[in-house]
Amino acid sequence: MDELLLTLPIIQPQATPPTAPAKPRKPDWLRVKLPVGPEYAKVRRLVDEHKLHTICESGNCPNMGECWGAGTATFMILGNICTRSCSFCAVATGRPTEYDTDEPRRVAEAIQLMSVKHAVITSVNRDELKDRGASIWHETVVLIKQLSPGTTIETLIPDVKANWAALETMISGGQEVVSHNIETVGSLYRLVRPQAKYDRSLEQIRRTKDAGKRTKSGIMLGLGETQAEMYQAMDDLVASGLDILTLGQYLQPTKRHLDVAEFIHPDLFAHYREEGLRRGLKYVESGPLVRSSYHAERHVNVPI
Repeated sequence: MDELLLTLPIIQPQATPPTAPAKPRKPDWLRVKLPVGPEYAKVRRLVDEHKLHTICESGNCPNMGECWGAGTATFMILGNICTRSCSFCAVATGRPTEYDTDEPRRVAEAIQLMSVKHAVITSVNRDELKDRGASIWHETVVLIKQLSPGTTIETLIPDVKANWAALETMISGGQEVVSHNIETVGSLYRLVRPQAKYDRSLEQIRRTKDAGKRTKSGIMLGLGETQAEMYQAMDDLVASGLDILTLGQYLQPTKRHLDVAEFIHPDLFAHYREEGLRRGLKYVESGPLVRSSYHAERHVNVPI
């Protein structure tokens, strides 16, 4: 009798569905205190009364409690809607409708009332304006100097998209420091700043330096950059005439924004500070919670 052969179906083991890589957990060194205290309340009241915008609020800055508690704030002019859609930034994106020609006066008066010794002014991008908002920038700085002649000023200006006439107007009001953040290394620009160009921002810094200004820029860490890319960015900035660099940890403002690729240890921030100084920068503010205007009052006196 022929042997009866039974062919059983081959059962393949079920494939394990791929799991998303675990997001890095926020470490203890990134904990901040909630904003409290009478000085914070005073700044809060003045900002509300004068209908002012601050990047402290719009950008969800982790140092708002510390800075406002010290009676200082970074004011954001030209509204609070930006024409850019950078994937790291909490400021609203859209078509701006606000163009308040009285804003320079209100900002200057608020700074006078607050007795600010060093003021930081920034703005959203206004690509739809022919002069990129440069006339408002210039008037704001001039009026601050008129009402508070003892106040030093840093202007953190946006990318003017190679409108160099607008740049000249923006930086000619009498401010002591002109800052323009490159934000990240060149390889990540399409991901982080899709409407900006790395080389164009470097040229803006170079032109600002050529105009005789104290120059400053900032980079966020933890977006996926390598150490070699950070060294290259520092070299590029030094070659462009940069004086002061701020380095801080990127923090995801909402779930719609870029994930944090890595939380950078404070020891590496310290290393980058030493590297920046060794490579020719005059001053490097480096730490997990450092932001563009953090300790900005110190930067105005950096020897250059």
